[in-house]
Amino acid sequence: MTRRLAAIVFAAALLTGCGFHLRNALNLPENLGPVRVVAGDPYSALADNLAEGLQTAGAQAAPAGAQTGVATLRIVSEQWADTPISHDQFGRAQEFSLRYAVIFSMQRADGSVVVPQQAVELARDYLAPAVDSIGKASERELLVRELRRDMAAAILRRVDAASKPAAPAAQ
Repeated sequence: MTRRLAAIVFAAALLTGCGFHLRNALNLPENLGPVRVVAGDPYSALADNLAEGLQTAGAQAAPAGAQTGVATLRIVSEQWADTPISHDQFGRAQEFSLRYAVIFSMQRADGSVVVPQQAVELARDYLAPAVDSIGKASERELLVRELRRDMAAAILRRVDAASKPAAPAAQ
């Protein structure tokens, strides 16, 4: 029993010494006001994930149809690509790299830029044996949902980072 307690204390001491700490909650600028997410595709799952994430962070949802007086998180483009990265002896692709790239920007209601237009790209590799077409589709769909969730989190982290005041320069 004392060995177990000693091991737990030792592990806790190691974790505190390594600099690990939980990420703080997302903080949006207080003067941001209501926020709307705009995407080229009205049924964009990424836009839904971003709107949900913004509301969780405390942002007010913009009233339906509001065009003025609201901050805008604009998804300029979303692109998906499957690239084969290995082949079997018959030349059929066996392993793929699924890439997801999004270009976005964010503006306040007055038109000032919160986050300048930028791109975020994520990628995941997956196996897709040619003889297992059902497994291939289900694994890919799972990765698509995971990448969308991760992309929304990455975009929200960039919004959070851009909203933090700049650290004073060292003299």
